[in-house]
Amino acid sequence: MPVSAAQLAQALAVTTVPVFITGPWEAGMPVLWVNAAFVDLSGVGAEDLAMLGPHALLALVEDDPNRAATQADLMAGRPMRRIVSARRRTGGATWLQVDVNPLPGEEGEPVYWVGVTTDVSEYVDQQAAQLASLEVERRQRADLDLVAQSTELLGDLEYPFALRDIADLLRSLVPWAGFYLNDDGLLFADGVDVASPPSGRGRRHARFVADHWAGDRLEDPEEQEGVDDRPTSAGTDRVQDLLDGVVDGPVQLDLERSYPPHSASGWLRRDLLRRVVDETGAIPSRVAVHAVAGRRRVLGLLTTWHSEASGPGPDQLRTPPPDHVVTVVEVVARRAGTAIDNARLYAREHRLAEALQRAMLPEQADVTGLDVWTYYAPNAEHAQVGGDWYDVLQISDRTVGLVIGDVVGHDVEAAAAMGQLRSVVRAYAYELTTPGIVLNRVDQLVAGMRVPRPASMVYAALHHEPDEDSWTVEYTRAGHLPPLLLRDGTVRQLTAASGMLVGFGGDVRTTAREPLHRGDVLLFYTDGLIERRDRSLKIGLNALVDMSERIAARDAAGVGEELLSRLADAPEDDVAIVVVRVPDPEADDQVTALSPRSRRWLLPSEPASIGRARHAVLRTCQAWGLKDSAAAELVVSELVANGVLHGWGNIALRLYDTGDGLRIEVEDANPAPPVATDGHPNRLGGFGMQIVERLADWGWRPSGSGKLVWAKLRPALAEDRREV
Repeated sequence: MPVSAAQLAQALAVTTVPVFITGPWEAGMPVLWVNAAFVDLSGVGAEDLAMLGPHALLALVEDDPNRAATQADLMAGRPMRRIVSARRRTGGATWLQVDVNPLPGEEGEPVYWVGVTTDVSEYVDQQAAQLASLEVERRQRADLDLVAQSTELLGDLEYPFALRDIADLLRSLVPWAGFYLNDDGLLFADGVDVASPPSGRGRRHARFVADHWAGDRLEDPEEQEGVDDRPTSAGTDRVQDLLDGVVDGPVQLDLERSYPPHSASGWLRRDLLRRVVDETGAIPSRVAVHAVAGRRRVLGLLTTWHSEASGPGPDQLRTPPPDHVVTVVEVVARRAGTAIDNARLYAREHRLAEALQRAMLPEQADVTGLDVWTYYAPNAEHAQVGGDWYDVLQISDRTVGLVIGDVVGHDVEAAAAMGQLRSVVRAYAYELTTPGIVLNRVDQLVAGMRVPRPASMVYAALHHEPDEDSWTVEYTRAGHLPPLLLRDGTVRQLTAASGMLVGFGGDVRTTAREPLHRGDVLLFYTDGLIERRDRSLKIGLNALVDMSERIAARDAAGVGEELLSRLADAPEDDVAIVVVRVPDPEADDQVTALSPRSRRWLLPSEPASIGRARHAVLRTCQAWGLKDSAAAELVVSELVANGVLHGWGNIALRLYDTGDGLRIEVEDANPAPPVATDGHPNRLGGFGMQIVERLADWGWRPSGSGKLVWAKLRPALAEDRREV
């Protein structure tokens, strides 16, 4: 049975869904009819809406950001669906989904409109709650990610710009953030120099109290939530209280008030105003200051400027930062304090280890009249010292002492035993001259000292005869491999004067004597150079002799480099080598060394190494036939000097003849990058670096144990080769 028009009208009238019918758009869409549900929802009927004039329904909508699109659909006669906010009859806002469809007239033109409204408030509220929950989760994830990134940056104690990068991360939460280190006064920090981290002694600023200062008070009567701004009995310098640990913080620093210029608050206020204005262009009114605390003292400050909303009138409405922002900043400040404290402990431990290593590592004195080259490489992965050692001692103008030894093992105990033996041998070497007598005295003292590790050793004394202009070597051996004498392409093992290990010499030690000619080379070494698991020591010694016969180099460094390149590719123990060559002025001036075109030296971190490096460059340039070595000498002197001043541990110097210029490499254990600017603790040098830049192209790269600084002399300034 078909439904009549009257039944349809009655159904629309009694339905619980609000329904309305309007006239055409051109007539202002007058409301012609509404059902009871519409009246119950809005509180107005068709007669009341007619009194509101054209487009009366728009007056019921409180906020519709899509009003323009709605009107465009109605003007074009298209169906329209929108979710709008409206006011209920009983009070309170509600969200309605409004569906309006045209009712075509007789000629097909939309004359009437029928609208149906649906209460979707519960859906909108659920959606808003979900969005709010997602926003909270997103914010929490962002906060955790920021803390994780900060922790990762702080975990690398050797990265010098961690604080700068963390401040940049925090600026995603606040308009500005920055770190200040507390090192005999506050200092703005881009990073922590691991070579000299902050001490935490913040005593440069003068403390002031209210009785001594007539300026504005620091405390603000309107305390910011989460910020400790209360006065204490210690005084009104809240920043100094934070540095001294009187308050835990964070404290609030009002930048619109004045403070004594020499106080911590006054200094920080001036610096903050300058930095924030330069970087953001805005003038802050107040900042939050957090303590960057170590285990025992405050090592710095983390200062954050939060957004401020300005209200009408002279007073500003300051909005406290959200709780999650304060929490993140506090966590970052605590972790930064722990990381900086760890850097302090790491630096102190490193300085202690460096002092011990410097006391025990081999040294080489500059010897007049001899060409000496030394090399040392410990096998221990994380140590710079082992059981092998050598010494080259200028005992007198005519006598040079030479020691090379090997304590069993390459651990800390072996290094300690080596240090004891080295001191004993040095003491007797300067007192006595005959090697056999020196070793006898060493045996007696070592037996009484009960050195826990057995050791082998060779002690030699080189004597110069000025009248004959010749050298003689006297030597004795205590269970050590025989030195080699290289003369005119032949190699002879110096096997005489052998005896038991140090401390086990029951018989009197003997002394052997060997005259030296011009051009002769003495080679002293430890078993790490030739001993391997897959071959016997005898086979390794024979290989060393065979390699030595084929050496083409004419200087001590070249001899050592050839041996290392051919034999020390994969050492399994500590390696120590000493090469001593008696110069031959006539032959050296006529022959240029052809092999190899690289040299290396291991220098202790002490001022005397600068002179050694210059002499090494001069000898190398002479051996390679490079006419002018002045530029190389200047560059090496500057790089080694800065390695001594700012580096850690030993300094490795390497020279390479690349064919189009001399390449110089200086390596030390300080990972901080070099910066060629004045005032930086790790700079390569002010005026000296300008000399380097004029003579060479330079750069740096991280190395396994620190950094390597290189410089390559420009071709126009590089030394010319001599015709071979």
